[in-house]
Amino acid sequence: MPLVIGTRGSALALAQAERVRHLLGEAGLESELRLIATVGDTVTGVPLHEIGGQGVFVRALDDALLCGECDCAVHSMKDIPAARPPGVTTAAVLRRDSPADFLATGIEAPRVIGSSSTRRRAQLLRHDPGCDVRALRGNVDTRLRRLAEGEYEGILLAEAGLERLGLEVEGRRLPPEEFVPSTNQGTIAVVSRDEPVLVAALEKVLNDPASRRDTMIERAVMEELGGGCFTPIGCWCRSGHLIAEVLSLDGDRWVRREADVPGPDEARAFGRTLRDDAAELIREAYERLGLTNGG
Repeated sequence: MPLVIGTRGSALALAQAERVRHLLGEAGLESELRLIATVGDTVTGVPLHEIGGQGVFVRALDDALLCGECDCAVHSMKDIPAARPPGVTTAAVLRRDSPADFLATGIEAPRVIGSSSTRRRAQLLRHDPGCDVRALRGNVDTRLRRLAEGEYEGILLAEAGLERLGLEVEGRRLPPEEFVPSTNQGTIAVVSRDEPVLVAALEKVLNDPASRRDTMIERAVMEELGGGCFTPIGCWCRSGHLIAEVLSLDGDRWVRREADVPGPDEARAFGRTLRDDAAELIREAYERLGLTNGG
């Protein structure tokens, strides 16, 4: 009986799920895809923080796992919230693709740039306070179409998403050392029911230990910071070297830290220090977005 892989229906989600299906097939494990609709896909006209944050892309797939509708689910790992329901676990982390952001534009110095990410907006404004960052959500095709129609002079996307879709887009990669990515950006995770035999099979075939170590360090920092997608936070670990920063919503102030971090315990200590140093920025972001609790 084939494993059932749950996935969202966007072109990017399907490309990621097909990668997992291919890897399972190479190991002799038969699988099939099942499409699951999520609130994040159907409600695209408002910022993510107004409909519950990144977790809106994950909840429906968690429910499908728990009710037996699918055996595992494929996610962009950055979409998976810290708080997870009992009975589901991250069984595998695939080898990481590019963590960087990509500025899609045909202009040398675009002024009107599309992005609904508070992090990307703050980092753009830090780099160029005069740019006009306007809200933009939707799948990759929708965003590129709106760019082509002239609504924006440039848009920000994850470089990994473009690569997974095989798209060659005019523009440039933003250096992750300067435009620090969101936690786990560029990483595909496979979530399953917390059943030892199932988890072991998926881990054996799919898991990349180095990518899992770096991404779990990032998640440990994010869990200590709180913030979620509400506060502009960048967090990137490569081979144990960690860069993390918290910015004001307008990008005019920030707190940044770097360190070599061997594991999650040290990452949590790093995160607590950064949280304390950036407490005012986190509180301010929540207040300005009309939220009640900064962490």
